[in-house]
Amino acid sequence: MPAGVRGALVHTAPANPVHPIGVLWLPADAPRLPLGRISLRWEEASCAGWDVTARLGLATTEVHLGSWHAAPDDWPHLVRPTVREVTGLCSALAVARAALNLSNRLAEL
Repeated sequence: MPAGVRGALVHTAPANPVHPIGVLWLPADAPRLPLGRISLRWEEASCAGWDVTARLGLATTEVHLGSWHAAPDDWPHLVRPTVREVTGLCSALAVARAALNLSNRLAEL
């Protein structure tokens, strides 16, 4: 990862493993992760491969989503299912929250 970043913000997580996970660099001085967003951080493992960590932004904090120690060079294929599932779950929760808010506003009319 380049100097001055604390990870990569997942932008897209395509279902097809042929397509790469789309990321945007997350500057070291960036505020907390936005709600429902995932960051990935990777560094060379001490013995071989890569140590990869995923974090998830929640309303008031960031939580550890998963770690893959000494992952092989093709580690994106290893983490893709987790990133894809959590991204889908966060999207579904956002839709449910929006529907609930709309329902509450309509009930007030």
